[in-house]
Amino acid sequence: MLKKLPLSARRLVLAALAVLTALGAGLAIRPALAATPFKVLAFYNGTWDAAHIDFDKEAREWFPTAAAQNGFTWEATTDWSRLNTGGLESYKVIMFLDDAPPAGQRAAFQQYMNNGGAWMGFHVSAFTTDPGSWSWYYNTFLGSGAFRTNTWGPTSVTLKVEDRAHPSTVRLPATFRSAVSEWYSWSNDLRQNPAIDILASVDPSSFPVGTDPNQSWYSGYYPILWTNRNYKMLYANFGHNGMNYSTNTRTSSTFASAEQNRWLIDGILWLAGQSTTPPSSSPTPSASQSTGPISPTAWYSVINKNSSKCVDARAAGTTNGTPIQQYTCNASTAQQYQFQPTSGGFVRINNRGNSAQALDVTDVSSADNAPIQTWTYGGGNNQQWQPVAEGGGWYHFVSRLSGKCLDVPAASTADSVQLVQYTCNGTAAQSFRLA
Repeated sequence: MLKKLPLSARRLVLAALAVLTALGAGLAIRPALAATPFKVLAFYNGTWDAAHIDFDKEAREWFPTAAAQNGFTWEATTDWSRLNTGGLESYKVIMFLDDAPPAGQRAAFQQYMNNGGAWMGFHVSAFTTDPGSWSWYYNTFLGSGAFRTNTWGPTSVTLKVEDRAHPSTVRLPATFRSAVSEWYSWSNDLRQNPAIDILASVDPSSFPVGTDPNQSWYSGYYPILWTNRNYKMLYANFGHNGMNYSTNTRTSSTFASAEQNRWLIDGILWLAGQSTTPPSSSPTPSASQSTGPISPTAWYSVINKNSSKCVDARAAGTTNGTPIQQYTCNASTAQQYQFQPTSGGFVRINNRGNSAQALDVTDVSSADNAPIQTWTYGGGNNQQWQPVAEGGGWYHFVSRLSGKCLDVPAASTADSVQLVQYTCNGTAAQSFRLA
């Protein structure tokens, strides 16, 4: 059938089929012209620990498909001899999935990185109990030093994005849920290393991390994603699938988190020198997106797209803890709001009844359905929102703390329904017009 069409028409049909395939796979989609084709080479062993072996297997399934949808090619090899000064010239990025290079390839890798090469490593690629055995790699390049502790069993955690300006994180919310993994901690405090830029760490809301009381984290600071400013590199602490060891079957997927997958793709594109600027239609807000022509001094009514009702301070309350609800629009001060910039594209949303108070996520929660109230503004991330323009004068408002959207629960159209935060979903219940 395609052969009967003109060449230009065949190209359009094939392009449409490619987009539909990408949508079905649930992966990030970029126009074919958005990136110059490049090649990624991943090294692995696949010989130790069923969970690591299974991650290798899953990576060899997921990455080639994701690569095809994002303008590059991906291959994997167990032949570490290919890690040599002459064998890497055709690859923009190399990966270590489950180990570090054997001694014979270490000098070549160091030379590759010192000459501007790009690298992404996972989980065990940073594991060592003897960092002095290759000090450049463990102490200088990774900065982590020796393995210190791990969590068990494998769990998901909430990750707090520490640097939202890095090209690999610009499309991430302030916090997001990771896929399941075993997690490592290190002997070196990466916060004290000026060369290290920590991109994401375990959010305190995740504690305790682990299911074994003797191998759990109950408090502390744990970096998960980071880069070294002196090299083109990214390290990810994840890469250990949940496993039923008695049957050797997978119980979780490293690629189950859409946000984590987005970081992987944007990270690879950055390593390869490609743009990671989010498209204007992206459903995931970032600090680089414009908040639109919202005056910081004007007072606005905020009208929900689904119900046509106004955001309202219940009973015109002016005290801490006043519920924020939707109510039939009446032009009262309880329904008037001011959007004052804080930083990074975020604003505090003041109620006119008491402008010292702002819209606040109750109990500093990151959970879905956490109710919205007014509270005296104190600079907390749960009191800051990012207005993301949808076009046509409509916005959704994203919490700086949780990355979730201001939402009318269950898309209700009734008066007096208290607003909540909820995972951003693009529905009219999360869309508001300023009047």
